[in-house]
Amino acid sequence: MASGPPVLLRRFYYGGTLHASTSLLSTNPFVIVIALDFSKAFDTVGHSTLLHKIAQLEIPENVYNWLLDFLQGHSHCTKYNGQSSALREISASIIQGSSIGPAMYVVEAADLHAVTPGNLLSKYADDTYVIIPASNSHTRTLELEHIEAWSKANNLTLNRTKSVEIVFTSKKCKVTTYAPPPLSGITRCSSLKILGITVTNTLSVAEHVQFRTLSN
Repeated sequence: MASGPPVLLRRFYYGGTLHASTSLLSTNPFVIVIALDFSKAFDTVGHSTLLHKIAQLEIPENVYNWLLDFLQGHSHCTKYNGQSSALREISASIIQGSSIGPAMYVVEAADLHAVTPGNLLSKYADDTYVIIPASNSHTRTLELEHIEAWSKANNLTLNRTKSVEIVFTSKKCKVTTYAPPPLSGITRCSSLKILGITVTNTLSVAEHVQFRTLSN
């Protein structure tokens, strides 16, 4: 097992989107958050790439061997109208509903990080958010290009049509500053659901509270 490379999990931030945004708003008139959508993320994770990343973690060899056994040795075929195709080895996909699946995706995405100092990535399983302060708003395209390149190298696909961006502002800000126009191919929204909580672009959760109250 490799012992030299640093533990990849150090780059993984659990649900810090709102905390990071509010912190950045103390020194910026607005903060842009891009909620990324990766098409069929759990289904397309390649086993070879994942196992290479797991091998860099400081885990016992018997645990690595157990994970290797869990991923390998599976095959599938298609049956239609009484006919069956030949068996093909399954070389990608982690089971989202399994206990180990989300943790494996954490490892897969742990080396994805922002390329511009001051920008942040907040991740929780396959929910990934790019957090960009107003001072770095010109770097949005650069960040997305980096993410798309990372996705291609890791057998994933960034779905721009399902990704959205929101511009958080603070009511305390007295300076009028206009956010840049929306990114090409990505919808700008006025509210965003983050880990099940709907938050508006003014950081209000009143919409979420009202919905929950009326649904009970």
